[in-house]
Amino acid sequence: MTWDNHSALEFVFLAYPRSPELRVLCFLGVSLAYALIISGNILIVVSIHTETHLHTPMYYFLGSLSGIELCYTAVVVPHILVNTLHSEKTITLLSCATQMVFFIGLGSADCFLLASMAYDRYVAICHPLQYPLIMTLTLCVRLVVASVVTGLFLSLQLVVFIFCLPFCQARGIEHFFCDVPPVMRLVCAKSHIHELSVLVAATLAIAVPFLFIVTTYALIVAAVLKLHSAAGRHRAFNTCSSHLTVVLLQYGCCAFMYLRPNSNYHPKQDQFISLVYTLGTPFLNPLIYTLRNSEMKGAIGKILTRNYLSQKLIG
Repeated sequence: MTWDNHSALEFVFLAYPRSPELRVLCFLGVSLAYALIISGNILIVVSIHTETHLHTPMYYFLGSLSGIELCYTAVVVPHILVNTLHSEKTITLLSCATQMVFFIGLGSADCFLLASMAYDRYVAICHPLQYPLIMTLTLCVRLVVASVVTGLFLSLQLVVFIFCLPFCQARGIEHFFCDVPPVMRLVCAKSHIHELSVLVAATLAIAVPFLFIVTTYALIVAAVLKLHSAAGRHRAFNTCSSHLTVVLLQYGCCAFMYLRPNSNYHPKQDQFISLVYTLGTPFLNPLIYTLRNSEMKGAIGKILTRNYLSQKLIG
């Protein structure tokens, strides 16, 4: 099939509820979750930008993570909201491929950025005297840019590979948006090579940074256990606990979705997991980082108080 004929294809999303009442309920639930994601992550970005004492590598990475997650959710959530109420739940092949490039690319950037954050904690705890010399602003910017560029590059390669394969006559995607497992189910050319190619891309984006994080935390734990002060050990572990919680949540969902054979695909189960890492993780990340971090809580409190007072003065 030529690319001209290929690009004329349209896919139909089959995962949306048919009952009007259930569709409205889903729309309201997703809208509320999305509003909380936007407000929580914007608060983190604004707090880190305005509070000078938060201008450190750790918070620069956290602000970048929130920025990426705002973009990551913007790729699919508005599309989900429109399709929930719209009668025609179709998408062209080109739009599907574009959505997948940015969704997978920014999701991969999330994984690489979490690995950069683990490296930052490793340097801070294991090499505290060299920390200001190693974790410079230039290095932080390079790590964030490298995370995004690498994620998008791997995603582009994977999506071009998938959409050059022949698709069957059945055009129904058992999902809410274009993701790798449900789209791969529509490919007619069933081959272990195709499946292996997808697993290799997923390994590079998920397993490699996760192994780096595990190694980093093994070195951190070894260094912390050598500390004589119980207060020092507690402070070191407390610094890493929020990041580790986010890592387990993010990588757990991603590994379940992408690091497995295509034969293990279960539409209903996978739809639920995809909602967890599309809505749940970006919603929980700001909560995890703020509830366990007194500096972030204080900064967000200042922002909210300042806005409240300025509105009172204007009113």
